Amino acid sequence: MTIIESIPDGTTHIGIDYQNLIPISQLSKSDRIETLIGSSHVIVSSPNHGQRHIALSEPANKSDLSKTYSQRKDDIEKKSSAFREATTKTIRDLRAKITNLRMMKFNEVIRENTSEIDELFDLFGESAELARFLVLEGHLDDTYYQYISLFHSGRLSPSDNKFLIRIRGFNNPDPDFQIDNPKEVIEAMRDEDFSRNYVLNVTIVDYLLTANAQYSDKIARLYDFIANNFEQCETFLAAYYARGVAVSTLIIRLAKAWPGFIEAALASPNSSMHVARMLSHLIGMQLQGLADKHPALSDFVSKALPDVLSAGVDFPPDRLKALKIEVPDLSALEAHPGVLNVLFNEGLYGLSIENLDFIFRSTLGIDTDTRAHQQNYTLVLEVDNAPLVAKIDRDFAGYVEDVLLRLPDNRFEGVPAILRVLERDDLDLDSLVKFISKQAASLPTLEGIPLRLHAALFANERIEPTWENCLSFLGSEVSDREILTRFLNKAGTVAALEESAIPDGEAARSLRSFVIENDGLSDRAYSAYVRALPRNFKEFPEALSANKTKILVDMNRINFSASNLDHLREDLTLSVKFVQNNINRFFEIETECDVDDEFREKLLETNIDDQSKLRIIRSMDLGSLETSPSRAEVIGRVMARTGVTPDELSVESARAVIVNSSSTNDQIVLFNMLHKKFDNQQVHDILQMLPAPMRDIKPGWGVPRLKFNKANLAFVSWLKDREIISSWRQDAFLSDDIRINLFRK
Repeated sequence: MTIIESIPDGTTHIGIDYQNLIPISQLSKSDRIETLIGSSHVIVSSPNHGQRHIALSEPANKSDLSKTYSQRKDDIEKKSSAFREATTKTIRDLRAKITNLRMMKFNEVIRENTSEIDELFDLFGESAELARFLVLEGHLDDTYYQYISLFHSGRLSPSDNKFLIRIRGFNNPDPDFQIDNPKEVIEAMRDEDFSRNYVLNVTIVDYLLTANAQYSDKIARLYDFIANNFEQCETFLAAYYARGVAVSTLIIRLAKAWPGFIEAALASPNSSMHVARMLSHLIGMQLQGLADKHPALSDFVSKALPDVLSAGVDFPPDRLKALKIEVPDLSALEAHPGVLNVLFNEGLYGLSIENLDFIFRSTLGIDTDTRAHQQNYTLVLEVDNAPLVAKIDRDFAGYVEDVLLRLPDNRFEGVPAILRVLERDDLDLDSLVKFISKQAASLPTLEGIPLRLHAALFANERIEPTWENCLSFLGSEVSDREILTRFLNKAGTVAALEESAIPDGEAARSLRSFVIENDGLSDRAYSAYVRALPRNFKEFPEALSANKTKILVDMNRINFSASNLDHLREDLTLSVKFVQNNINRFFEIETECDVDDEFREKLLETNIDDQSKLRIIRSMDLGSLETSPSRAEVIGRVMARTGVTPDELSVESARAVIVNSSSTNDQIVLFNMLHKKFDNQQVHDILQMLPAPMRDIKPGWGVPRLKFNKANLAFVSWLKDREIISSWRQDAFLSDDIRINLFRK
């Protein structure tokens, strides 16, 4: 008894070590009871407190000093071997009887202990003998309490008795078995009954939960049994959910006592029923508390809401708000308009293409599948439905990722919609760039657009190609000259910008310099943009390719100066072109320019006017023409065309001009202009250096012929005058040719 008094209430197992605990109900049968009695400590286990170490207040075998001498003498004698053998035999006999004890009648059990019951009957006073007789003879037994309850209210009813009889016969009634007096039944039940399925009765659990303080130990046993036997308890839970009066109390307290309750309910084959009953019986704060502690509850309802609703359990749809669910497929709930209304207004759905299609069609009545797939956000803004816009704003990153970027044809968002997306600071740059690159529209200006997106807009050609936008990007802190160059090289950009002038003024100087110095531009783009420059540049840019330098020269976008001409000294053709385009300025500073007659010869071959060519000829060394046939030919062409003879032309130079001319007509014209510089012999010599028929003009029997024209008439006229030929005449019979008559000797 010392041990039993020292251990806590509710102990189910006891022992002296953790590995070998003895159930309390089997303690008397255990062969380790002697060891336990002699121990100074024990290990106890209970459902509520687990295993723990208990120090006994007094060893069980310690002698009581208050005992008399004779009592202590008896204790010593009991320790003798003979006494121990007798005691052991008695224990064996009692153990053999224990198995039959439950089957014995009450009067038979009493008769086994007649020596110890006298004091009990003394309480009956004068009726003690009668009571003794009725009990020992079996006329009064342990069913008497049940018997009198048939005639007295507040006692056990027949149904109550039947329940108790069935659980005593190990035949557990179903959860809805009628209990009329739950308090009396509970009192009649043993403590261990509350750790077994006997407690799984709707009426009993109702009474336990509504009288919580009085039955805390029994309720703890109930929770512990459910936790350890959840599958076995599901039939009871289904009945209690449907007909119990303290369902919310059961769920909340069970979840608190057993942290795994929600997970077990969700893993159950009857999970939809469990959740439906939770929604039906728990208020918003209670549901929210469960969802906060068990996120799996919200996940389950999000995915399995159609199944929960199909369980046929009514609950206010507003309670779904407490779980903060996100339904992946709204169309599966089309048969539940009330639930759909709550889900839509509270944004309790996932942002997906399918859900938004359903909302446009079924909730908002908009039959625009094409627009919804090509201009989704534009359509959202046009509809301007507050709950829809609020939902998208709350999870805008998910909306962009799961809807706008997943729609393959969503390329035609309007500019206002695009700007709304770009203004968001809760989107990562990668998602924004993907969105920008998909769109067909271009933004008109960079104003109001976050700096981090400027480069992406130019890289993806989603900004209007204007010089103002280019200047803004070039001058920003996120400027990227390579990206701007690639943008300016695009055919669409070139087409848009070539017709508009680059801004003038100091503010746009950087843009003009960027364009003219940019060797990375294509020749096509460079030509277009150089043409768009509002003014010429003072100097050639350094490190510019030959092609682009040629473009600048051809378009004459560099001011002419001796230093700029010197910049082109390695390229004679470009140098000549540069002077050709600026011939008047060249004459003004000719003395500063380092040019020679070879350069001037090339200049004479350009299409500058004849007066400029004559001016150039006069500045040349004409005495060297005899050794420069090509230069003589170029000068000869100018003289033949203009009829002007330079004053400095010597006999030798004159001969070179005539002889080296490539055209027979020019030779005759030049001869006409210069023949006075030669004597007759020199004339004969020059004629022999010219092609036929001029070389045939010499003494003999030949008859040279020339075409009839003004130059040829002048030619034969002075030849006749100088007696180099005898005569000439026009051949009127056969042709209009001029017939030349020669001297015979």
